[in-house]
Amino acid sequence: MAAALVLPNVVGYALDVSPDLSDARTRVRLSPAAIKGFLRIMAKWGVKDPDARQLLGGISSGSYYGLKKETKHRTLDQDTLTRISLLVGIFKALNILYSPALADAWMTLPNKNPMFRGVSPLEYVIQRGQPGMLHVRQLLDARRGAQ
Repeated sequence: MAAALVLPNVVGYALDVSPDLSDARTRVRLSPAAIKGFLRIMAKWGVKDPDARQLLGGISSGSYYGLKKETKHRTLDQDTLTRISLLVGIFKALNILYSPALADAWMTLPNKNPMFRGVSPLEYVIQRGQPGMLHVRQLLDARRGAQ
């Protein structure tokens, strides 16, 4: 028999429901903060613009520089919001596990973990897209003992 998970009731925040990224209003609401957060993470990690564009799914230079220039009135698609969500989770896990300097450098450092097959975690997620981001997120969550 499975035990029911009881979540606390927090006013204004539904803990049991993930945002519906297929809903246009949800994407409009989340996009400005997602773009701003993504750009800050890219700056902290020292990711160059061509690699940042790849992390967003290979968007064009014009679209990327448009995002950088004007974050408030842009609406991201579901795929892009999902990618940013995974990167935010990776960023958060790194900052829980490591010192600020190592957390910021980890994605670009050589990594001997067999999962990466000789490339940096950044190269790994660029090569593999969303599945690669999910793998790195799961690796880091496992390291920090998350469920």
